[in-house]
Amino acid sequence: MPDNTDRVVTIPNIISTLRLVGVPIYFWMIISKHYDWAIVLLVLAGLSDYLDGYLARKLQQFSKLGEVLDPIADRLYIGFTAMGLAIVSIAPWWLFWAVVLRDVVMLVYLLWLRTKGIDGVEVNYIGKIATTMLLYAFPFLVLGEAVPSLYDICRAIGWAWALWGVFAYWYAALLYIRNAKSITT
Repeated sequence: MPDNTDRVVTIPNIISTLRLVGVPIYFWMIISKHYDWAIVLLVLAGLSDYLDGYLARKLQQFSKLGEVLDPIADRLYIGFTAMGLAIVSIAPWWLFWAVVLRDVVMLVYLLWLRTKGIDGVEVNYIGKIATTMLLYAFPFLVLGEAVPSLYDICRAIGWAWALWGVFAYWYAALLYIRNAKSITT
């Protein structure tokens, strides 16, 4: 890894910061039922998630801040989307609680790891896939509401992604805990 890990102002960090700024705007769009713009913002957020990682590797602009901003933005989009969808009755509240409780479990576990002198866990592909599944599911669920003629197909696709995403999200958490447990013993 390059020695610029303490840099704050990098292109990937600017992109991640803009993605974070979009969270409350996106949430407002969902709860005020501006579904068309919410879909656009969520797609842009998803693309920016890919772009910041790509640019960090391509430009060698890795940073400690970027390692924190990127997953926080993902968690906030997932949590606030699930909450917004529940508020407007597009999705049940259990979906919100399933993703938020998983993140709380991981946060508590990561804090416990810090007491053991471990700064974090290595991201696994199941976790990345789970995040991607959830971030694919939500636009389909919203699109079904925005375009009534696509409701049935979008709901089917959205729920397929959402259910597998929640399963993979929890499975990834269990893998993180199991792998980190092996380092602490």
